[in-house]
Amino acid sequence: MQGASGRVLVVDDNKVIRQLIRVNLELEGFEVVTAADGAECLDIVHQVRPDVVTLDVVMPRMDGLRAAARLRADPRTRHLRIAIVSACSRPEVEDGERAAVDAFLAKPFEPAELVRMVRRLMHAGPAADPEQSEGLPASSPRCS
Repeated sequence: MQGASGRVLVVDDNKVIRQLIRVNLELEGFEVVTAADGAECLDIVHQVRPDVVTLDVVMPRMDGLRAAARLRADPRTRHLRIAIVSACSRPEVEDGERAAVDAFLAKPFEPAELVRMVRRLMHAGPAADPEQSEGLPASSPRCS
């Protein structure tokens, strides 16, 4: 059944969180690939070709909002569905709107919420309009 529902690239610097998300999505039939930060995400996204990318916000090398903005700026990845999964509060990730993310899920989250969000993104129409992006956020939020 693996991969039957689509492929998800999970990006989080916390190995335990990556595993938690991976297990919950794989149990629901998704194929899951992981990356430890935004830079690694950008390195592998073209090989992996995910349908959905989940990004934490605060990560080393490149945070999730910058990675989202870079994905939207690249014609090869601008169509991807992008969700922020972070301990940041919604107001703290308003810059995510500038990066044209499609969904937000606050940590800690219920696994069922995660699965519902990913399913919704898999079956939704076109990704957020990259033309609405105003560029990279000026600074990273201080949440984790």
